[in-house]
Amino acid sequence: MSAKEPETMTLETFTQGLWKDNPVFVMLLGLCPALAVTNSALNALAMGLATTFVLICSGLLVSLLRNVIPKQVRIASYIIIIATFVTMADYGIKAISLELYKALGAFIQLIVVNCIILGRAEAYASKQKPLKSMINGAGMGLGFTLALLSLGVVREILGSGTVFGMQVMPDRFQTWSVFVLPPGGFFVLACWLMLFTWIRERKSKQEAI
Repeated sequence: MSAKEPETMTLETFTQGLWKDNPVFVMLLGLCPALAVTNSALNALAMGLATTFVLICSGLLVSLLRNVIPKQVRIASYIIIIATFVTMADYGIKAISLELYKALGAFIQLIVVNCIILGRAEAYASKQKPLKSMINGAGMGLGFTLALLSLGVVREILGSGTVFGMQVMPDRFQTWSVFVLPPGGFFVLACWLMLFTWIRERKSKQEAI
């Protein structure tokens, strides 16, 4: 094995969640928070970073304890580990900004049941070493964050004419309030999914030539 192969494998482990296995646009996981909290870019970023924190930390601890946790109770043990870090993220956001905490509502606590995190714990962290588990968790978390930001930025621009609360559209711009309402999340998600599908199919055809 060449010296470059481990670096390549590490890079692939990290970038897997950004494009090939993007949690939202490819695997269609975590859609509840993706649709519910992306009415603004700030909310999307906060939810994405909180999920990334839980992914990295829970992946590390699950990997460290993978040979200690009995198989019969592994899922329950993973949920306890995940819930511990979700509680830390919950209190952290509450301490940083009470307004942001109220805007995210119960979706911070619901990270516990996010299929992305439990799936990474079961399918990856429980079988890999700590460093690889953290890198994979960071990649999946960043992919989830970028997906939420893609939704949040578009919805905030069209619905409020702002990005992160800063005015980016001219005063004469007519905002579409539907985009900051729940139906707007479905519209924007559908457009992003169509774009991702078109890019993947085009890439597949080019590789087949």
